Amino acid sequence: MILIGTSGSTKCDWQLVEDKKPTVRKSTHGINPFFMDDIAISETVKTLGDDILQHKDKIEVVYFFGAGCSSRHFSAMVERGLSMVFNKPHLYVKEDIVAAAFATYTGEPSITALIGTGSNACLFDGDIVRQEVSGLDFILGDEGSRSHFGKTLLSKYLKKQLPAEIHRELEQEFQLSKQDIQLSVYIKPYANVFFSSFSQFLKERIEHPFVHDMVKSSIKDFFEIYILQYKNVENYKINFVGSVPYHFEQIVNELIEEKGLNKGQFIEEPINLLVDYLIDKHYKN
Repeated sequence: MILIGTSGSTKCDWQLVEDKKPTVRKSTHGINPFFMDDIAISETVKTLGDDILQHKDKIEVVYFFGAGCSSRHFSAMVERGLSMVFNKPHLYVKEDIVAAAFATYTGEPSITALIGTGSNACLFDGDIVRQEVSGLDFILGDEGSRSHFGKTLLSKYLKKQLPAEIHRELEQEFQLSKQDIQLSVYIKPYANVFFSSFSQFLKERIEHPFVHDMVKSSIKDFFEIYILQYKNVENYKINFVGSVPYHFEQIVNELIEEKGLNKGQFIEEPINLLVDYLIDKHYKN
């Protein structure tokens, strides 16, 4: 029996697998060691409930792929949190871009872009996951992501750079003050999730020229920083995973065409294909 988890900052999807067959599926709050210590991580895992935790003594391996697990320091924190709940299994902890790469692998080397609350990209050849530029999270990076959209929107709002109708509608819908925004950004945890909460507002107004251009500019930055850095990029299919390519597919397609790239798969949630990949790999070994 194995347990697979894939997490962004907002949500974590879990799948229990027994005898090569997916069984119980659950979701919990997202797990990100940038914002949580090992105790908080373990408490989140415990919310899986008895549906999964009653089997913890039978689970041989926990495969976990999460935002913020790019360094040994942070992945070790997740391992400690998991070990407080699962004290016997082998723990395999990698960052979320690895899950996206596994989920979209079809036997040929390809580039996978993961764009949701945050953003990242990699090249996977079936053996090694390679990154030209590592993700830098929402303060220094995350171009093209929902958090980047929200950060740009609120910055322009506070600087009075939005069109009058967008400014007015943002005030009416969210009733934000400068103090509220600063509190959510600088004091409260999960500023990236706060920023990303404005993506639906933008999606509903994507036909507005200003909104379209702002979102496209952010995604274009992602292409130029994370995708176009690969040599011979035109020889690879580019797969897209996450809420941004799913909900803003038209703009992503515009950029694929403009940059002369080869379009691969578009997947909102990687968990199903990831489970298939790991079942094949785990039970083959």
